[in-house]
Order: sequence, then structure tokens, then C-alpha cells
Amino acid sequence: MNTTMVLLIVGMAVVTYIPRVLPLTILEGKEPPPFLQEVLRNIPFAVLGALIFPGILLIREGDIWFGLVGAFAAFALATVGANVMVVVIGSIAVLSVYLFVF
Repeated sequence: MNTTMVLLIVGMAVVTYIPRVLPLTILEGKEPPPFLQEVLRNIPFAVLGALIFPGILLIREGDIWFGLVGAFAAFALATVGANVMVVVIGSIAVLSVYLFVF
């Protein structure tokens, strides 16, 4: 392994480490405002939705209904308050029935 590769790995490690350590050191012992807590609590869901939504529309060789049926089933189960595993397994079950029927 040459020095360029080692420096590249070390640089990526530093750039990844800094954003994780700075909030811990700067915000240690401080409570963020309730509005900011609510926003930060919802970020994982927003990111997950942004990652999954294109796949819903581009799934199974142009059969857009397959993706929409699965998304609707997952959304309905999640709205009821089901556990994540129940949402995933429920969506798979609904799509299995969809494949069997259509």
C-alpha cells in the first residue's frame, strides 16, 4: 500500500470522526430545545423515506402497482402503530398475495 492510499484512508477517518465528536463535546450536558429534539427524532424516517420512495416507483419491471401496493400496506401498518418487523413482514405478506393473484 502506497503513502497516497494511507493518507487517503487517514483523511477519510478524520473527516468521518470530526462530525461525530464535535456534537458530543460541544453539546455535552446541554439539552436542546423541544422543537429541535422533535426535528432530530424524525430525521431517520425522512432519510429512510427518501431512500425507499424511488425504489417503490421503479420496482418489478415496470409494474408500478407492485410497489404502490407494498408501500400502502407498509404505510397502513405503520400508521396503526405496528412494530417495524410487523410492518416489513406484513408488506411481504401482502405482496406475496398480490403476486399470487396477479
